[in-house]
Amino acid sequence: MSYKKFKADYLFTGTEILGTNHVLITDQDGIVQEIIDEKNAGENIQTFQGLLSPGFINCHCHLELSHMKNLIPEKTGLVDFVFNVVTQRHFPEEEILDSITKAEDEMIANGIVAVGDICNNTHTIPQKLKQRIDYYNFIEVSGWLPQIAEQRFKKSKEILDVFSIQNSKFKIQNSLAPHAPYSVSNELWELISPFFQNKTTTIHNQETDFEDLLFINGTGDFTRMYEMMKIDNSFFKPTGKSSLQSYLQKFNGASNVLLVHDTFIKDDDNEFIKFLSKQNQQQFFCCLCVNANTYIENALPPVEKLRQHQFNITIGTDSLASNWSLSILDEVKKISRHFSSIPISELLQWATINGAKALQMEDHLGSFERNKKPGIVLIEGLKNGDLANESTAKRIL
Repeated sequence: MSYKKFKADYLFTGTEILGTNHVLITDQDGIVQEIIDEKNAGENIQTFQGLLSPGFINCHCHLELSHMKNLIPEKTGLVDFVFNVVTQRHFPEEEILDSITKAEDEMIANGIVAVGDICNNTHTIPQKLKQRIDYYNFIEVSGWLPQIAEQRFKKSKEILDVFSIQNSKFKIQNSLAPHAPYSVSNELWELISPFFQNKTTTIHNQETDFEDLLFINGTGDFTRMYEMMKIDNSFFKPTGKSSLQSYLQKFNGASNVLLVHDTFIKDDDNEFIKFLSKQNQQQFFCCLCVNANTYIENALPPVEKLRQHQFNITIGTDSLASNWSLSILDEVKKISRHFSSIPISELLQWATINGAKALQMEDHLGSFERNKKPGIVLIEGLKNGDLANESTAKRIL
């Protein structure tokens, strides 16, 4: 059997950074064989300047919204952003499909090998069946009015069934996922909860500061959103607790739960997550989408607090409707600029093995371990071993 050999200034394994004397060996298909000392690696070593990393995992994306790039102004706030997505997302199907293809091309070029993708329709299926990237499809469910719960559940279940037909042919994973606490009624939660069993699922969590206000006392800007959408919110009874503490137990049965954004999560919410994780034997993951947070709300999540609480952190890009690019490295660089004490090895762990674990793909992605096929990404333009503004990433295998 012939092998490929890779060496660079730094080699990130998925958990730690090794020095220049280490060589990564794969077979011709990219399946990892071992990491050995250069002196034992023989000839024909491909040598690069920069850092070699396993392929990146994008834990939160809306590929189906790729045609909305530059359509919605920046810093509108969440309510107006959501309203604009709902009212402006309808384009000719040919244009939507073309944008999906280009967006996937962009992700591959930027070193992304797997995606947790939000789906409200079946537009992305033709592209996903090409199997250029691994996908975990989150079929999104929303419906705030109790009387439409059955209708909305049926629609989402039909989409899930279409995706699931592909399971017998391809390794495609799918689950139902509630959109957000402010858009899913208790009646709808009850219908979708059985579909979480042993799956990874996800939710947009505490993306804005007034999400908690809705659940604590029924106030905040979401009341304006309901008025804009002509939704009668009079049925809603506040819980007197934060948004997260009002709904999180409804995920009982899921193996993994991805809480996306967490821009305004509080310390007592983090403690509640720890309690539920232990009680229900579940893994909760935070998915940071810092460029989208800046694009929509001009805010950043409390990353240092999340670290202090030992949250399992992953990274996502959100959509081209709310971001300038689909690049995990761009997300990592922004986090590094604002939270400079976080070592590059930890940031890359969020972008690789943590994401693979969250999407239940750690058996073949996320790290340079024997028999995995994680892809190889080269990060160039480092400064003294750390990320710099000019750092770039590209897939080399």
